[in-house]
Parts: sequence; C-alpha cells; structure tokens
Amino acid sequence: MDGLNAQEQRELQGRMEKKQMKEFMTMYSRLVQRCFDDCVNDFTTKSLQSKEEGCVMRCVDKYLKGSERLGQRFQEQNAAMMQSGQMPGR
Repeated sequence: MDGLNAQEQRELQGRMEKKQMKEFMTMYSRLVQRCFDDCVNDFTTKSLQSKEEGCVMRCVDKYLKGSERLGQRFQEQNAAMMQSGQMPGR
C-alpha cells in the first residue's frame, strides 16, 4: 500500500471492507443453514423446543470453534511458509 496515493488507499480499503463483509455474510448464512438443517425438526410450533435450542447452541459453538481453529492453522502454515522462503500457491 506504500506505492498508492491517498485516494487509491481509500478505494483499496473500501474494497477490502466489502470483501470482508461478504465473506462474513457467507459464513453466517452457511452457519444458519447448517444448524437449522441439523437441529430443527418440529414445525408444529413457532418457537424452538428445548432440545432444538440446545442443538442449535452446540452447533453454533462447534462451528465457530472449528472456524477459529482453521484460521489459526492457516496463519501458522502461512507463517511457516514465509519463514522458509516459500511463496504461497507455488
């Protein structure tokens, strides 16, 4: 970003923020769909039953912990590759 003028930096920052928001919304949508499909079975009432609610809470917790762990491993792998002089994707 050092070679960019102020306008270009703002534009790049805006694009990065939009991309991050899109990625967040995609992850959120997948989470909702996955946990709904796995946990909600009874459509006779408009609220969740206690077993469904417990399932959803466990599902969300597991999904978020898995995503966090995956991100950590990715960062570790990327750092190791950078340290060894390898370029990612080659």
